[in-house]
Amino acid sequence: MKKINITETILRDANQSLIATRLPFEDFAPILQDLDNAGYHSLECWGGATFDSCLRYLNEDPWERLKNIKKIVTKTPLQMLLRGQNILGYKHYPDDVVREFIKMSVYHGMDILRIFDALNDFQNIEVAMDETKKQGAHAQGTIIYTVSPIHDVKNYANLAKQLENMGADSICIKDMAGLIMPSLAYDIVKNIKETVKIPVFLHSHSTNGIAEMAYLKAAEAGVDGIDTAISSFSSGTAQPPTETMYHALEAAGFTTNLDIDKVTHINNFFKPVRERFIESGVMDPKVLTPQPEGLKNQIPGGMLSNMISQLKAQNSIDKLDAVLNEVPRVRKDLGYPPLVTPISQMVGTQATVNVLTGERYKMVLKEVKAYCRGEYGKAPGEIDAEVMKKALGKDEPIKGRFASSLEPAFVKTKEALKDITTSEEDVLSYLAFPQIAEDFFKKRSEKPSNDDMRKLTNSEVI
Repeated sequence: MKKINITETILRDANQSLIATRLPFEDFAPILQDLDNAGYHSLECWGGATFDSCLRYLNEDPWERLKNIKKIVTKTPLQMLLRGQNILGYKHYPDDVVREFIKMSVYHGMDILRIFDALNDFQNIEVAMDETKKQGAHAQGTIIYTVSPIHDVKNYANLAKQLENMGADSICIKDMAGLIMPSLAYDIVKNIKETVKIPVFLHSHSTNGIAEMAYLKAAEAGVDGIDTAISSFSSGTAQPPTETMYHALEAAGFTTNLDIDKVTHINNFFKPVRERFIESGVMDPKVLTPQPEGLKNQIPGGMLSNMISQLKAQNSIDKLDAVLNEVPRVRKDLGYPPLVTPISQMVGTQATVNVLTGERYKMVLKEVKAYCRGEYGKAPGEIDAEVMKKALGKDEPIKGRFASSLEPAFVKTKEALKDITTSEEDVLSYLAFPQIAEDFFKKRSEKPSNDDMRKLTNSEVI
């Protein structure tokens, strides 16, 4: 009986997708022991937007959050999402910063690092993969899934082989926009399984209503694991429900090793949490239903909401259809990059600017100029010659890996911050998000008044 490993996403991607990563530690601390004992392959609990959100909105130290989770979760591996040379941000960092960040992450309890590059340019994950292996953690090499004339089954199998050759312990196909059709999920997984010897995982979102079908077909093709979300924080822009996939897989002759009674208990715990977020307006019920138009425009939910806010700010929401039509044209011009952070924001904003100015590339975003220069890596396909000319003028694109041109920054930043903090964790937080981290340090240093102290209860102190 084939085992399908289940990664639970409630602590990261599920709440990032549904409530913009606003789940504080105190909301899930009481259920961590049950999550640890439910039979999951791993718990995704860190990386992605959690770091930024902890500092910016939750007034939590992300490093303390990781340590606190690890104190309770002692059996189930903890997993994080790392943007390769971007770490958790939107720009490339020097190699020393990438290495120090991974060392600290593993030191504080991270077991599995899912490492990706937005362009599938694996030059940009080499250092992260190498350091993860050096620290004795599991390096999961990741392929960003997208749909275009230059991305096909053979292309994904070739990428998988490259990852295996780089020393990946496993491979993840990351379908961030919920685009993978069930039949293609079968073909891609089957081809990759025939190409590599390491385990293969599939990550998707229910955004367009097809992820559950894709997961089942992937299981039939031999996939080793899938990502799911406890049902009260599942579906819509999050992952398929854990319990539903458990029953579907068990009925199809697979095993998951999940204790379904414990999983049901976990879901019951999160039901009132979910209701509280709905009542407060943080969780919009609209994100809970499928939006299959995404299968046509291929625009992830976060990218769409960003474009709508941009257009509203310009009193131009009537131009939304024109912008949606412009997005695939810009993507083609840029060599068909996958629409994942930070590329999705770049493509969406450039499309918006093209429409609002009434002339394509009248104004080229600085991020698009950096992309054309090669600062984000190698484009999957060929960038349109006219766009290159408008973006770079007489300048030449970068040859080789952009991060190789960056000066080491960790020791220098540590020295610069010595009067503010002696914590290396703080230095890494500052390097990732300078202004946000600085504001957090100031808030943290402010001692609560006696009145504030009297208001605190033991249950509120972590």
